[in-house]
Amino acid sequence: MTCVSLWFNNEVMDAQRRKLLFRSEHRGTKEMDVILGTFARGFLPNATDEQVNDYADVLAENDPDLYNWISEREPLPEDKANPILKTLIGYQVKN
Repeated sequence: MTCVSLWFNNEVMDAQRRKLLFRSEHRGTKEMDVILGTFARGFLPNATDEQVNDYADVLAENDPDLYNWISEREPLPEDKANPILKTLIGYQVKN
Protein backbone atom coordinates (compact mmCIF):
# COMPACT_ATOMS: atom_id res chain seq x y z
CA MET A 1 0.00 0.00 0.00
CA THR A 2 1.48 3.36 -0.99
CA CYS A 3 1.53 6.59 0.99
CA VAL A 4 -1.16 8.12 -1.22
CA SER A 5 -3.55 5.19 -0.74
CA LEU A 6 -3.03 5.44 3.02
CA TRP A 7 -4.10 9.07 2.91
CA PHE A 8 -7.21 8.23 0.92
CA ASN A 9 -8.13 5.47 3.37
CA ASN A 10 -7.54 7.62 6.45
CA GLU A 11 -10.89 8.36 8.07
CA VAL A 12 -9.52 11.53 9.69
CA MET A 13 -9.05 13.20 6.30
CA ASP A 14 -12.44 14.48 5.15
CA ALA A 15 -13.75 14.51 1.58
CA GLN A 16 -12.66 18.09 0.86
CA ARG A 17 -9.08 17.38 1.92
CA ARG A 18 -8.98 14.17 -0.16
CA LYS A 19 -10.21 16.10 -3.21
CA LEU A 20 -7.61 18.81 -2.68
CA LEU A 21 -4.88 16.18 -2.31
CA PHE A 22 -5.96 14.59 -5.58
CA ARG A 23 -6.06 17.96 -7.35
CA SER A 24 -2.61 18.77 -5.96
CA GLU A 25 -1.10 15.60 -7.39
CA HIS A 26 -2.86 15.81 -10.77
CA ARG A 27 -2.21 19.33 -12.01
CA GLY A 28 -1.17 18.70 -15.59
CA THR A 29 2.53 19.52 -15.24
CA LYS A 30 4.98 17.21 -13.52
CA GLU A 31 6.66 20.10 -11.70
CA MET A 32 3.42 21.26 -10.08
CA ASP A 33 2.35 17.66 -9.34
CA VAL A 34 5.56 17.24 -7.32
CA ILE A 35 5.54 20.64 -5.61
CA LEU A 36 1.85 20.78 -4.71
CA GLY A 37 1.45 17.05 -4.09
CA THR A 38 4.35 16.93 -1.65
CA PHE A 39 3.18 20.10 0.08
CA ALA A 40 -0.43 18.88 0.34
CA ARG A 41 0.51 15.50 1.88
CA GLY A 42 2.28 17.28 4.71
CA PHE A 43 -0.09 20.22 5.06
CA LEU A 44 -3.67 19.00 4.65
CA PRO A 45 -4.00 16.45 7.47
CA ASN A 46 -3.41 19.08 10.18
CA ALA A 47 -4.70 22.22 8.45
CA THR A 48 -7.56 24.23 9.91
CA ASP A 49 -10.75 24.66 7.91
CA GLU A 50 -9.72 28.24 7.09
CA GLN A 51 -6.33 27.06 5.84
CA VAL A 52 -8.00 24.37 3.73
CA ASN A 53 -10.23 27.02 2.14
CA ASP A 54 -7.18 29.21 1.44
CA TYR A 55 -5.44 26.22 -0.15
CA ALA A 56 -8.49 25.58 -2.34
CA ASP A 57 -8.17 29.19 -3.55
CA VAL A 58 -4.52 28.53 -4.42
CA LEU A 59 -5.46 25.46 -6.46
CA ALA A 60 -7.95 27.54 -8.45
CA GLU A 61 -5.02 29.40 -10.03
CA ASN A 62 -3.47 28.14 -13.25
CA ASP A 63 -0.21 26.20 -13.23
CA PRO A 64 2.01 28.67 -15.13
CA ASP A 65 1.14 31.50 -12.73
CA LEU A 66 1.52 29.31 -9.64
CA TYR A 67 4.86 27.97 -10.82
CA ASN A 68 6.19 31.45 -11.56
CA TRP A 69 5.06 32.78 -8.17
CA ILE A 70 6.31 29.78 -6.18
CA SER A 71 9.68 29.79 -7.98
CA GLU A 72 9.80 33.58 -7.58
CA ARG A 73 10.20 34.15 -11.31
CA GLU A 74 7.38 36.66 -11.04
CA PRO A 75 6.25 38.70 -8.03
CA LEU A 76 3.11 37.54 -6.27
CA PRO A 77 0.24 39.94 -7.07
CA GLU A 78 -1.14 41.48 -3.89
CA ASP A 79 -4.71 40.38 -4.72
CA LYS A 80 -3.55 36.73 -4.91
CA ALA A 81 -1.54 36.73 -1.69
CA ASN A 82 -2.93 34.47 1.01
CA PRO A 83 -0.99 32.86 3.88
CA ILE A 84 -0.86 29.45 2.23
CA LEU A 85 0.49 30.75 -1.08
CA LYS A 86 3.10 32.75 0.83
CA THR A 87 4.10 29.53 2.63
CA LEU A 88 4.35 27.70 -0.71
CA ILE A 89 6.74 30.36 -2.01
CA GLY A 90 9.23 29.39 0.71
CA TYR A 91 8.55 25.66 0.42
CA GLN A 92 11.18 23.33 -0.96
CA VAL A 93 10.59 19.74 -1.97
CA LYS A 94 13.03 17.46 -0.17
CA ASN A 95 14.24 14.23 -1.74
